[in-house]
Amino acid sequence: MNEVKAVRSGRQARQVQRSAKAGPGRPYIVRNIPTYDVLSEENLLRIEAAADRVLAETGIEFRDDPVALDLWRKAGADVQGLLVKFPPGMLREILKSAPSTFTQHARNPTNSVEIGGKNVVFAPAYGSPFVMDLDRGRRFGTLEDFRNFIKLAQSSPNFHHSGGTICEPTDIAVNKRHLDMVLAHIELSDRPYMGSVTAESRAEDSIEMSRIVFGRDFVDQNCVILGNVNVNSPLVWDGTMTNALRAYARANQAAVIVPFILGGAMGPVTNAGGIVQSLAETMAGCALTQLERKGAPVIFGNFLSSMSLRSGSPTFGTPEPAIGSQVIGQLARRLNLPLRCSGNFTTSKLPDGQAMMEGTMSMLAAVHCGANFILHSAGFLDGLLSMSYEKFMLDADLCGALHSYLDGIKIDDDQLAVDAFAEVGPGNHFFGCSHTMKHYETAFWDSELSDNEPYEKWEAAGSTDAATRANTLWKRRLAEFEAPALDDGVRDGLHDFVARRKADMADAWY
Repeated sequence: MNEVKAVRSGRQARQVQRSAKAGPGRPYIVRNIPTYDVLSEENLLRIEAAADRVLAETGIEFRDDPVALDLWRKAGADVQGLLVKFPPGMLREILKSAPSTFTQHARNPTNSVEIGGKNVVFAPAYGSPFVMDLDRGRRFGTLEDFRNFIKLAQSSPNFHHSGGTICEPTDIAVNKRHLDMVLAHIELSDRPYMGSVTAESRAEDSIEMSRIVFGRDFVDQNCVILGNVNVNSPLVWDGTMTNALRAYARANQAAVIVPFILGGAMGPVTNAGGIVQSLAETMAGCALTQLERKGAPVIFGNFLSSMSLRSGSPTFGTPEPAIGSQVIGQLARRLNLPLRCSGNFTTSKLPDGQAMMEGTMSMLAAVHCGANFILHSAGFLDGLLSMSYEKFMLDADLCGALHSYLDGIKIDDDQLAVDAFAEVGPGNHFFGCSHTMKHYETAFWDSELSDNEPYEKWEAAGSTDAATRANTLWKRRLAEFEAPALDDGVRDGLHDFVARRKADMADAWY
């Protein structure tokens, strides 16, 4: 993609040149720093034992999915009506067939991602009904907004994944919007993407559209689409989610299994209790994928959050879920499963200091806990109720910084710079020495949005804040966007499929 249509000079041109080099060559991050393990072996065993007790003594309900109940019965679980109780160790044994790493293929093979191990994949935020920007304020999301965010993600070298429901296109009927969303991901991005989970038929439509792109046989043997499914916490899996989960697994596509536990409401107020619940619920969902199709890829997901106990309002980007994510990372590694954890969370209503403070805390938790797939990497505002254009650009900038952070420190003779000391000598500066000139373009990460100029120069240029600069940048990115090439036959096949499916059903707004 050509991001630059006009000749630019100076710092901006250098930034764009470096970004262009970073994009296609960096389909995902391979972390070069260790994970941060906060709990001892003894305490991890206590959490696992507590989760086993919850699974065996309290159990989990599986509603409106008799097939799932039958699968559990055949696997040896104790099924009492809708309630399923699991013998200790049963789920861990089932999960041994799930792959520890897998490839999600992109239609542009150079953008395929490896999920699991030391790999880290950034994807935009997911699921907001509202969008906002500095010009028009907060409003319901539309298909145009949805397409815009895909363009912004595709235009940035700091993301690796197109994401899923970046915002709800509320101007399209609920039973048809998944078709427009998947089509937009395929047409406007050549990175991996996610499909619908709001009904089994919508999951199957998403997979069928992927078969048009990749070929039926290829999809049967390779992961090309993800489906993000949520537990109805506490301790309930409803049929809408399990039917979608099984549809993805049946097609050998990856389900992302995610409890959304709001501490004090859908789970205990204590961090340890929430972690126990999360482990129990997630293991059950992950194991169900293996009963549907042994060896199907699956991602162990997590979404711990807190609440204001004075008002009952959800809070995001707070320290307790952040440190809880570190423990979830340890538990997922013990299960040898890829991990989705944390993200750029905030309850701020503006792209302001609160938003960036809370978002940075939760993103660093994701980075240090060892998350492999980080959904909600950009755009999250208002407790996930709103996708912000400006916050999206600010978060993209943070993701760029995290690329460098996760690279760690390289140690070799050139990096140790002993010859540079000999050239410069005591009391002199390194600004113009040969070592500096060799590395000056790549030595440090260079923000697209931070202002590092002297105060007087910043003031003379209009005294703009970061959100205002982000507003200018997203508009420029959209104006310059060019969609990646797509085979005409594939495009025609997708449009024909979408038209036929829409014609088969009347609009429904539920």
